[in-house]
Order: sequence, then C-alpha cells, then structure tokens
Amino acid sequence: MIKILTVSDKVEELIHSPALKRLFGDVSMVLGCGDLPYHYLEYIVTVLGGPLFYVIGNHANAIRKRWSSREEWQYPGGAENIDGRVVRYRKLLIAGLEGSMRYNDNPDFQYTEREMMNKVWRLAPALVLNRLRYGRFLDILITHAPPAGIHDKPDRCHQGFPAFVTFMDWFRPRYLIHGHIHVYGPDEETTTTYRDTQVINTYGHRVLEIDERRLR
Repeated sequence: MIKILTVSDKVEELIHSPALKRLFGDVSMVLGCGDLPYHYLEYIVTVLGGPLFYVIGNHANAIRKRWSSREEWQYPGGAENIDGRVVRYRKLLIAGLEGSMRYNDNPDFQYTEREMMNKVWRLAPALVLNRLRYGRFLDILITHAPPAGIHDKPDRCHQGFPAFVTFMDWFRPRYLIHGHIHVYGPDEETTTTYRDTQVINTYGHRVLEIDERRLR
C-alpha cells in the first residue's frame, strides 16, 4: 500500500506546522496541484522527505517568482516539476499538466484549449510506451485546472479543459487529481467518477491510499 498526500491552492496551518511529521509521517509521496508558495512545498518536502512531484497553477505570484541573473525560472528545492512529463515512482506511473484556461494576457501558466491539447499530444508517446512496458498508460494525472464539466465553474478562469476529458477517454488513468476550484462547504462535490477515472479536487489537502498489488 502506498499512501499519498495531495495539496493545492491553500496553505493549511495543519500542514505548515510542527505537527506535519506526526500526522503525515507515513506518507510515501506528495503531489502538488498548484497555486502554493514555494516555501510551503519546500517545508513539506524537508519535513516528510521526498519525493514531491508538482505542477504550477495559474497564479504565478502565489508560487513566488524567483529569478536568477539569467532571467530563468527557479523552482522549489527538493521538489520535481512534472508538467508535460511522465515519471515512475515505485510501481506508480504519474504525469502532470500545469496551468488554467487562458483568461487574460498574462503569458505564464495559462493555455487555450488548443494549446492544452497540444500538451496532451506531446505526452502521448511516453504514455504509449508505458502501455507497452507496464500494460497501462498511466495511474495518476495531476493538473491544476479540472476537466471540462467536472468540478469546474462557468467563469472563463475556472472553466475546465475538454482536453482533460479527452485524456481520460484515451488513456484511462485511475486518478485525475486537480486543484484550482476552491471548496467553501462540505456539500460541494470534490470526487467524481468519469469512466475508469476518479477525479479528485484536492483543494487544501487530501490523503490517498493505493494498493500497488492491484496495478496492472
């Protein structure tokens, strides 16, 4: 059994505290779904150890831009950005897609539907290789935005991507874990099953347990 802590969008006192190790010390891996300060991710990975895989959300100021003298992006220490990549940890196959639907002229971390679909296409060869090697395309896709029609909102910023629905149709991940959609009450839907995929909104944090013996 592998235990996973997923985090997104909200700095929680419960996690950013000395209690983190006591409460989540048995976690094997952390997944970040965007719009969290770098120091928060660095604190988590320092206390719990690695790995911490993440994607970036649409609020660049929320993750804190840090520039080198060469004007290059700097990323949180000890964590691994998996936007547009596939990684394997233990038996789990994981991929990531950053950002939200484009809603203003900020060039960073916003995408049109066409741009996001292009990112899906670029992931496809690695996913097909997974299928040949391991008998399945993917176990977990982490995103910032939700899929279209699942947990999303009508305003442009919070609309989900149809590309993510297509991704689930084609590659059937066990989980799609996203952030971006704030949760204000216990009656709001945060877990939805779409075909073979459980779609989870991890606003704040969630804990997920997966039996690796059932991965095939």
